[in-house]
Amino acid sequence: MKLNNKVFCLVFSLAAFNSTSFAQTAADNSNVNQRDSQIKELTADQQKINTMDTQITAQIRKDIMAKKNLSTYAQNIKIITVNGRVTVKGPVRSKAEKNSILKYARAAAGATNVVNEIEVTPKKTN
Repeated sequence: MKLNNKVFCLVFSLAAFNSTSFAQTAADNSNVNQRDSQIKELTADQQKINTMDTQITAQIRKDIMAKKNLSTYAQNIKIITVNGRVTVKGPVRSKAEKNSILKYARAAAGATNVVNEIEVTPKKTN
């Protein structure tokens, strides 16, 4: 019984520590999330499961992930392919990252089949 009380106290202490010792920071993409909730905005769930669109999206993602010097923002860019037309959207840290992603998208889908909704958001400095 004493062991159970010790375990309970340890778990309770850890839960209390975790909830009070780390400040929560607000996401810096709140406006983007609000924008994407609009009906007219294209989102990833609108991409259908068809072979051509899936292959295009996979090729672009593969090319992005193979480029090791891209920021986490660039690696997590949204890629939405509907009927062969690719929309890339989200923040990246530099114009060079934006150009790399657009190059990969155009190579996979064709230059006229790419919609650019990428935003350059440089890292904030203190």
